[in-house]
Parts: sequence; structure tokens; C-alpha cells
Amino acid sequence: MFNDIGALEVVTLVVLAVLVFGPDKLPKVIQDVTRTIRKIREFSDSAKADIRNELGPEFKDFEFEDLNPKTFLRKQLDNDELGLKEIRNGFDLKKEMAELTDAVHGRESESSSSSSSSSSSTGTDSGGSSGGSVDMSKKREKLELEERPPYDMDAT
Repeated sequence: MFNDIGALEVVTLVVLAVLVFGPDKLPKVIQDVTRTIRKIREFSDSAKADIRNELGPEFKDFEFEDLNPKTFLRKQLDNDELGLKEIRNGFDLKKEMAELTDAVHGRESESSSSSSSSSSSTGTDSGGSSGGSVDMSKKREKLELEERPPYDMDAT
């Protein structure tokens, strides 16, 4: 519950409690606080037990921590029925980023160089937009007279 409280904070709280309540009343205040915390825990445990009894035997393995969205998602994603682990393990972020960087800077990466060399040898890439493919690496200076500018759905 208090995992992130350090020794300095504990010492500060003790000194503050001694100053506020005084050394005479401090043991009584500590007893009252611990008694209240114990009663709250008992009330919470009995409420959880009542809810489990009311839900019936089909919810006997129900945990209240599962109602937290982070815990629920973590449990569902750890379940390997969807095959997410294979997708996650098959995705190499460094390789993808290197290929993307090479494409942006106009360099050819190892995997794309073999595929682009075969397409350039067939003669389909003659500098224009022939065959429906768009050359992203070259920027044209001017449009033809009746040619429309390229339309990007994502940019609008």
C-alpha cells in the first residue's frame, strides 16, 4: 500500500505526529487509527464475501481486481488464444524503423533493394507515373498542362 514512502518521509510523519498530538496522546491516537483501519478492512472483506455469495457458484473465481481496466486488459492480452504473442515476437521494430528511414532518405535497404532492382529491370519505372504506380522518391518540378495535382485523402 505504501511502497513509495521512504525513510525520510516516515521520520517526518512521526515527528509531525508527535508535535501535533503530543507524546501523551500519541499512543491513544495510534490505537484509534489502527482500530479504524481494522474495521474498514473487516467491512470490505464481508462486503466482498456477500457479493460473491449473491453472484452464485458460477462466479466463484471472480476477483474484484479484474474490474480494474488495466488488469482486465493485461489478463486478456496474456491469453494466447488470439495469437498476439506470435505477432509481437514477429515484429522487429528496429528493422522496420531502419527500412522506413532508408525509404525516407532515398536509400535502398537490403530487403527492398532486391525487389526494386527486379522492378527497375523490367522497365516499368520510367520516371513518370506509368502503370498506376507512384514514384515517391522523385519530386516533379511542374505539372503538365491538364494534369491534376495529386490528392491525398489522409492530408485533408
